[in-house]
Amino acid sequence: MPKSRTQQDQSPEAGRERTPERADVVARLSAAGRANSAVTVMFHSAVAARQGLNATESKTLDLLMRKGPLTAKDLAAETGLAPASVTGLVDRLESKGFARRVKHPTDKRRVLVEFRTEKMAGLSEVFADWAREVEALCEEFTVEELETVIRFLDGAADRQRRAAARLAQ
Repeated sequence: MPKSRTQQDQSPEAGRERTPERADVVARLSAAGRANSAVTVMFHSAVAARQGLNATESKTLDLLMRKGPLTAKDLAAETGLAPASVTGLVDRLESKGFARRVKHPTDKRRVLVEFRTEKMAGLSEVFADWAREVEALCEEFTVEELETVIRFLDGAADRQRRAAARLAQ
């Protein structure tokens, strides 16, 4: 028996049909994503500049804070940068006092890169204002809507990470 219109609207495929409305929403989403990407780069460039860093250095420190100490190989995989670029990046972070190379706890042949917590104290102040803005924005959405945003952002980040890795090959 064919599905009723109500059942069709509730199916997982509902809303995924190629319609002018969907094309418009996807185009607006793409434009919003591009605008968000541009302002994110500008924000992080400004934050990095306050610390005497470039945006790549700043985001690498963020990665080390979130994931903990990583090998150069892990950093290359996480950032999509070529191994030679990672070496230069770590050299710069080390010379600026933001990171250090330490021996791997179980394999003395390997080296980990870790951020220096004492240099990161000033960054929390820089992000506090932005965090308040995001918290206020989140109040405008239901939990379900926020879950959808998280699912989209996680999926977009995963796909962008893969695209960056392909570019580095």
